This record gives sequence, C-alpha cells and structure tokens, in this order.
Amino acid sequence: MSEATRLRRLPLVDLRRQHSMLDDDIKAAIARVFDASDFILGSEVRAFEGEFAELCGVPYAIACGNGTDALELALWAAGVGPGDEIITVANTFAATGEAIVRCGATPRFVDVDPDTLLMDLAQVERAITPRTRAVIPVHLFGSCVDMKGLLALARRHGLKVVEDAAQAHGAVVDGKRAGSHGDAATFSFYPGKNLGAVGDAGMVVTSDFAVAERVRGARDHGRSGKYEHATIGRNSRMDGLQAAVLRVKLRHLEEWNRRRSQLADRYRFLLDDLPEVKVVAASPGTPVYHLFVIETEHRDRVREALDAMGIGTGVHYPIPLHLQPAFADLGGMSAGSLPVAERAAGRILSLPMFPEMSETEVDRVVDALSDAVRGVR
Repeated sequence: MSEATRLRRLPLVDLRRQHSMLDDDIKAAIARVFDASDFILGSEVRAFEGEFAELCGVPYAIACGNGTDALELALWAAGVGPGDEIITVANTFAATGEAIVRCGATPRFVDVDPDTLLMDLAQVERAITPRTRAVIPVHLFGSCVDMKGLLALARRHGLKVVEDAAQAHGAVVDGKRAGSHGDAATFSFYPGKNLGAVGDAGMVVTSDFAVAERVRGARDHGRSGKYEHATIGRNSRMDGLQAAVLRVKLRHLEEWNRRRSQLADRYRFLLDDLPEVKVVAASPGTPVYHLFVIETEHRDRVREALDAMGIGTGVHYPIPLHLQPAFADLGGMSAGSLPVAERAAGRILSLPMFPEMSETEVDRVVDALSDAVRGVR
C-alpha cells in the first residue's frame, strides 16, 4: 500500500460522492420546491408517500419529521399506551426504546441470535406476559428478522407487530419487502441510511387504513380540518425539500442496494482467510447491507489501528439499551441479562460501506484490517 493511499482517508460513509453524482437532479428538485413555495407536506411529500408505499408493497405511507416520531406514532396508532409492555431488542439505537417509553409503555428487552444479532424468537416467546401488547422486530444492519415465525407467534398471543425498518429500505424477507409484514412499520431517512434525506425525515407504512388515518392526523396537530383538531397531535410533518431530494434518490435505491450486496460479497470472500474476524451473518432473503459488521477481539485497539491507517469505522451499538442510564429503571435488567447482545457490543465493528465504494477500496480495508488484528494479538 502506497503512502499516499495509506494517508487518504476512507470514511465509513461518503455522502459527498453520492451527492456529487446527483447534483443536477437534486438542484432541480430543490428549485421545483422553491418555485412552488410548497415547503411543508404538500405535493412533493404526497408524491414521495405514494412512491415509497409502492416500493414497500403497502397501500399507505405517511411521511413524518423523523424516524423516531414515526415509531412513536405507529405504536400509538396500533393502540400502545400506559401499562403495556413492548418486546424488542437492546442492541439498537435509543430511538427504539424511546418511542416505547414516550407512549407510556415499558420496553422488555430480549436477546439475539449469535450469528445474525437479530431478535431471537425463542426469547420473545419466553418474555410474553399478560401485559405484553406488541413486539418491535428491529431489522438490523439491513437484514430482516424472521417475520414468518414472528407473525405466527404474535397471532398465537394476540400481539401487534410494528417493524423498525430504519436500516432496511428495500430489503426482502419471506418474499415481501421490509415494512409490509406487520401491523405497521417505520423508516428513518437520516442522511446516512440506504435512502437518506439531507436532514431528518421518517415514514410510517401500513396496510391498515385505521392506523394510517390515526398517524396522518396525529403528525399534523391532530387536524381534521385546517383549524379543526379531532385529537391531541404533534408537529411531525415532512418538509417538501426533504421529500423532493428523497424522490431523486429513491430512483437509485435498488441499484445502490445491489451494489452494496456486491461489496458485501467481496468483503466476505476476502475475510474468509482472516480467522481473527467473524462476519456477522446476513439473514435469509435479500438483505440490503446498510452496514457491514464484523466481530473481533480487542475491537477498540483494532479500531484505533484502522483509524491510524485512514480507515473510518463505526460501532452499532457499543452499549445495549438495558445498560443505558436512561433505561436502567425501566426493565429491571442488569449486566449479564442479555449475554449475546452484551458480548457482541464489545466485539462488533462496522466497516466502510456505501454504494460508491470501489473493489479496490474494499481490498484496502481488508488489508488494513488484517494488519490491525494481527498487530494487536
């Protein structure tokens, strides 16, 4: 590896490359919004809702201000409230747990499969109590939970299912898109997602008309008319500018996801000869590799070594929710309660993954990783 290559930094995600390729289309979309002065909800948002619903294979998509709001609104619309327990995983972003708590419910965290780090359905079954109202499967890293098995379990116990698909735009499991399985599903369009805005934005998707109508009203101050308010709602309206940019990017999503899969295949091929590294397995179906995650001993030292070689990395996520101070008094769980998630939290490392990467850059990451893990033995 040349000195120039070694010093040129490769980030975890490079949005500059993506936006430079789409520059003319994005500028035209923004100009269209300014020409119409259609800044809040409006025609661009309605068009994006229809296009995203079609992608997911559902009749209803309701745009929100961000993915956290989307999850809270979906839970509320599905009937979740004070006194309820909601089963989910702890190895997720805080928003998953926040949405539960803000509905007045209590999260009940379960452990995950050691290979995929996705929700362990056997643990879900054991966690059900008379207070359990719903399950939130988190489609982590671009891979989907076993939805056929989870839905069968949920039907047996009369539970709602709200998919957290914030990392799974376009993924497929059991022949259907992520987001089309449960009573509702939510997406984040945070800029670094497979389909990312240029700010915050989110979406609820559902096949249930009543859920859709409840979310649609609640996101806009509970309106039933311009100055008529049927319920107490909130302000969680998507900007027209965000919708216009997302519509440009949506046209490329399938191509970008295919490219992510190609890069993941190359990573796996090259890492097969590196026994110090375990690749987190993708679930069956068609994952979309929002992240490419490995496990390795001495993770923090390996990460420091990669950083010194100009390789950006991430950790998704270093502290499981049941061990976070914010949730400490809610689930009654302590260290050791979720051994698989807790062990993984100290070992996982996200490697650079974005569709504009080249094979040569994947090779560079693997070469650097090989040097790093062998240097910290």
